[in-house]
Amino acid sequence: MSDQLKTEAAVSEPASKPKKSKGKKALKVILIILCVIIVLAGISALVSTIGNKANMEKAKSFAKVEYENQLVPEKDEDGNYFFTADRDLKILQLTDVHIGGGWMSLKKDSMALNTVAAMVTAEKPDFVIVTGDIAYPVPFQSGTFNNKPPAKIFAELMETLGVYWTLGFGNHDTEAYSFYSREDISDFYATGGYEYLIYNPGPEDVSGCGNQVINVKNSKGIVTQSLYVLDSHSYTGGDIFGVMWKYDNIHQDQIDWYADNVKKYNELNAQKASQLGEEPQEAKSLLFFHIPLTEYKDAWYEYIENGFKDTENVKYFYGDAGESKKVVYSGIGDDELFETVKELGSTSAVFCGHDHKNNFSVEYKGVRLSYGMSIDYLAYPGIYKLGSQRGCTVITVSPDGSFDCKNENYYQDKYRSLYEKEPVTMQVPEQVSEIPEA
Repeated sequence: MSDQLKTEAAVSEPASKPKKSKGKKALKVILIILCVIIVLAGISALVSTIGNKANMEKAKSFAKVEYENQLVPEKDEDGNYFFTADRDLKILQLTDVHIGGGWMSLKKDSMALNTVAAMVTAEKPDFVIVTGDIAYPVPFQSGTFNNKPPAKIFAELMETLGVYWTLGFGNHDTEAYSFYSREDISDFYATGGYEYLIYNPGPEDVSGCGNQVINVKNSKGIVTQSLYVLDSHSYTGGDIFGVMWKYDNIHQDQIDWYADNVKKYNELNAQKASQLGEEPQEAKSLLFFHIPLTEYKDAWYEYIENGFKDTENVKYFYGDAGESKKVVYSGIGDDELFETVKELGSTSAVFCGHDHKNNFSVEYKGVRLSYGMSIDYLAYPGIYKLGSQRGCTVITVSPDGSFDCKNENYYQDKYRSLYEKEPVTMQVPEQVSEIPEA
């Protein structure tokens, strides 16, 4: 081939393009993914903000509850709240409200607000105790890690209704991945300036947040009933995210604090009775917290084993156990609270939440163990379509120290809501008929 043809051939052949490095391609893909994530996160945050603002406005839209003679709490010299009453005091237990506060839960959050408002308005309680899980910031169901908006929305609802209330913490109020810690949320409740929230963060040298006692006194200054609220904590045994259902127990320093207060109020009652020239009256009490004691499980298993009939230890009052598998999801460890309750003889009943489909009330070895009815529209798959488990618990304490309690379902005509109630199926719980294997 001539030199001229070689030159022409060389010119006609296209120059090879430089190959892009695989590293640059991977970096580009990563950047695109990051941009998409940032955009989606921004959109989610915006929708959550707009939706939470709408739910906050809904919380403020309800009318104030009308009372003929609303009891107003005071604080004693130890900083504990108390009510003065010579009549029955009506307490409303709410539990597992489960406000998600994220873009995925906004509609269900709105339903929860409507439910709470309707029941509180109809019952006109002197006092509301929420036994945990006001918030449910589980991201794959709520769409957020931020656990403060649910607390704000619920507090604003109660402020709008004008009903005195307090709370104990549940396992979902502050998750390991939540934006705010238990101490942060406790501080929010304690310093938020809410007139009707009588929350006490509790002694700093006792485990947990919100360990508190609210007393009911008669006009003579005698304590007729002490209402103890305890922090039953969250997960334990390495189950940081709660996927293995390993729940904590009440800690010993909390039990000691409870016992010390029981003795203190009995002593104060004796002193007051001596001044009045009367016989001393024992300060009776009720306990409220989120996660059930192991004795709930012991009692129900014994009841199952006896063919759903009363035993020497167990007396059935009402309700069902609608949970499957373990039935009762109590703490996995041992604690001495029930034994201490038995020893002191002050506490007549324990009220908890946590297991949304359980709403039974039994007496076990002389102590009433009761579940409150849940509000939850969010945590259990499909639970927003079911209605038998949703409601509240009405507790009446009398001046003589006695009490009565009953569960009330939300879908009764007496609970008339400002907004339309959702359609539900009133399911019949399928109770476990055999004791589950450990």
